[in-house]
Amino acid sequence: MASDKQIRANKRNARKSSGPKTPEGKAAVSHNALKHGLLSQEMLLPDEDESSLVQLSEHLHSQLQPVGELESLLVERIIAAAWRLRRVLTVEAEIYEEERSNRYTREEYGLGMAFIRDANGANAFSKLSRYETTIERGLYKALHELQRLQAARRAEANVVPPLAVDVDVSGLTKEGL
Repeated sequence: MASDKQIRANKRNARKSSGPKTPEGKAAVSHNALKHGLLSQEMLLPDEDESSLVQLSEHLHSQLQPVGELESLLVERIIAAAWRLRRVLTVEAEIYEEERSNRYTREEYGLGMAFIRDANGANAFSKLSRYETTIERGLYKALHELQRLQAARRAEANVVPPLAVDVDVSGLTKEGL
């Protein structure tokens, strides 16, 4: 528990610095919390090829042909998930290389090494697999919803909400609870 004197000192110190004020300073710290980028709010990381992302986006927009704001939003989610799945492959390759050769230095700090550090000594491949599953689930969920909306639009019918099914996979019966 902090004393009154410590609380007053903390408040005085907090008033002295409230982060960067200039656009340059704000840009410099904007990626401070970025670790491995698999769950990043930013779609394009600093070392990634923007033209590849644009090409993927154009290809998927052309293939999925969204109509309206909601379908466009779902296609953007699909693009983000597909891009992150490509990033998973990069991270996996770098983890493998680190595990195989243990040759990284501070200058060769890549996504794989960032992921290994974020895993805090846990099995990085196992954690990466969980992230990949989460990203894939998001991709398929968005794709399913897009297909449902497009089918309803083509049939000129009202859009029916998706069915929700409660599935118990615990193997326990209600009596056993």
